[in-house]
Amino acid sequence: MRPIFLLNFGGEKSMEIVIGLLIIAVGAFCQSSSYVPINKIKNWSWETYWLVQGVFAWLVFPFLGALLAVPAGHTLSELFVGSHALDILLTLFFGMLWGVGGLTFGLSMRYLGIALGQSVALGTCAGLGTILAPVMLHVFYPEAGHLEKLTAAVLIGVAVTLVGIAIIGVAGSMKSRGLSEEEQREAVKDFNFPKGIVIAVLAGLMSGCFNVGLEFGSSLHFEASDALFKTLPATFLVTLGGFATNAVYCLYQNRANRTWGDYGKREVWGNNLLFCMLAGVLWYSQFFGLALGKGFLSGSQTLLTFAFCILMALNVVFSNVWGIILKEWKGCSAKTITVLVVGLVVLIVSSFLPQLLG
Repeated sequence: MRPIFLLNFGGEKSMEIVIGLLIIAVGAFCQSSSYVPINKIKNWSWETYWLVQGVFAWLVFPFLGALLAVPAGHTLSELFVGSHALDILLTLFFGMLWGVGGLTFGLSMRYLGIALGQSVALGTCAGLGTILAPVMLHVFYPEAGHLEKLTAAVLIGVAVTLVGIAIIGVAGSMKSRGLSEEEQREAVKDFNFPKGIVIAVLAGLMSGCFNVGLEFGSSLHFEASDALFKTLPATFLVTLGGFATNAVYCLYQNRANRTWGDYGKREVWGNNLLFCMLAGVLWYSQFFGLALGKGFLSGSQTLLTFAFCILMALNVVFSNVWGIILKEWKGCSAKTITVLVVGLVVLIVSSFLPQLLG
């Protein structure tokens, strides 16, 4: 008898699907680890290190990834010039909207910590990104039948994911009520639950535009491109749009806060550049893993549609693992930890539930 997690996974395709999910899981783990190196950055303001790590996360590594989708004898610029102009513009536009989410995403962890901040933001992002992408595609290309991707199995999977996020949110609220102000500050320096929740929800709403951008850019590849890398040019365009938004805001903050001097602190450049680069490659790994993973999920349209939600759900799981390691939940009651664990289990189940129902 096959294990239950292989049921309904398409016979001989089952192993490819499992491999695809594992690759996405590795990418999620890397993303959830990307904020750990930032703690090693010294004597830089938030806007300075956010911009520098963004150069690596949203420009350098996505560009290098996109090159993997370019066959010999072709160039990346050739692909963009020869493709549908509307799709390119919409991919960049939704990337810019996602960039707003990226800005507030960093602030959500400033006020809630890695665990709770990522949980709320990524949970909102998972649900909205999965549903909004087919809806927006239907608006521009109604004849293509994109709404058919939103099957009952996919919608149930999204609902279960949001339930898991809500449970973790309850754990965060219990944490807020159960700790003294000093204990809250010890776990997260600038902890502010009400302010952090509002920012995290906004971050999730805007971050969901990343998947919308990916879908509009799904045709931006060469016919000869390897199936594992076909979505990477679109990923580059989305992150390019997001970088533009973040760069404008960070440079504005440099001016407003008079932190231009950060860039001249030669004594910390070596250390900070190294950890910004590490944070950047870890962050990008989630979408590199998503591209590779979806290449193995081609036998299941349900999982292809749900893949972005799976990535976000696993990001939440691993971010809370890091939250535990970094003692962000230190001092919480056993009841609070139990609620947290239940939420994590629900998220893990949601990752393969749509395929079992499909």
